[in-house]
Amino acid sequence: MQELHDAPLAPLTTFRLGGPATRLLTATTDLEVVDAVREADAAGTPLLIIGGGSNLVIGDKGFAGTALRIATKGFALDGTKLELAAGEVWTDAVERTVEAGLAGIECLAGIPGSAGATPIQNVGAYGQEVSATITEVVAYDRTLGETVTVPNAECAFSYRHSRFKAEPDRYVVLRVRFGLEDAGGLSAPLKYPETARALGVEAGDRVPAATARETVLKLRAGKGMVLDPEDHDTWSAGSFFTNPILTEEEFAAFHARVAERLGADVKAPAFPAGEGLTKTSAAWLIDKAGFTKGYGTGPARISTKHTLALTNRGAATTEDLLALAREVVAGVREALGVTLVNEPVTIGVRL
Repeated sequence: MQELHDAPLAPLTTFRLGGPATRLLTATTDLEVVDAVREADAAGTPLLIIGGGSNLVIGDKGFAGTALRIATKGFALDGTKLELAAGEVWTDAVERTVEAGLAGIECLAGIPGSAGATPIQNVGAYGQEVSATITEVVAYDRTLGETVTVPNAECAFSYRHSRFKAEPDRYVVLRVRFGLEDAGGLSAPLKYPETARALGVEAGDRVPAATARETVLKLRAGKGMVLDPEDHDTWSAGSFFTNPILTEEEFAAFHARVAERLGADVKAPAFPAGEGLTKTSAAWLIDKAGFTKGYGTGPARISTKHTLALTNRGAATTEDLLALAREVVAGVREALGVTLVNEPVTIGVRL
């Protein structure tokens, strides 16, 4: 297991931000991961788990403790059953399942990060969420001191949330198991209107899984959501804020605020989110509050391609990024009465 001291963490994140860790370990097997976690826990050393680094905002002072980078490998396909090691690159794994003619995660193509991170925040995009196909999650339980297998029904999945996110200091994901579908090379039924429109089909239709994947990659690239070292719009964590979910009372107040500020004929995006709940669009809120694409004059700015992405233009610090995020949160709250919540995990800093 590789060990470095006073190790830079910024290169391990898609933001390319953050100070060093006191110690950085890189684990390439499940046993190394478990041993490193047990050692840190026994010594009472603060521990930071790093996968693909696509959902991390690390403070400029870095991390005073042990950072453990999970770089395990493992892609096992048995019929429609898929098992991924936590360190597998997610978008590569999606491509391989599509090449195998299987459906279920093809619309999750292009999402940066590792497979082990997907169940933590129930990764989703373009009408699919991993909760629909995950069958089991194998994790090291730091409370019990043993490796456990958590079936889907016990993962407590919801919108960008899970049991693992609710208890971030308890579980370290080692492997993720999926149940995919053999639809003769076709995709799962398309749920997302934008994807269906781009393909010239109706929602609910199926298309070749490879075509669905390619279309999603093009849509994501157009929004700066596919990693490209030469494109600073992709020096981000993707969507920085989650889409707000409002109660009936909150949505009524929001609807009135929209009518007052933008006009009675303006209708905010609204999607059912469970009994008595409505989900609206964070990107729409940001735009209508006056934070348009490319907003900002400093080294951290809103993406020129998508209002939901905050970006490092190359010379930003974490404090630059947080200042922009706070400005957006305050502006949306003042204009439309909704408080945005950050999606990335913050380390050593608070929004």
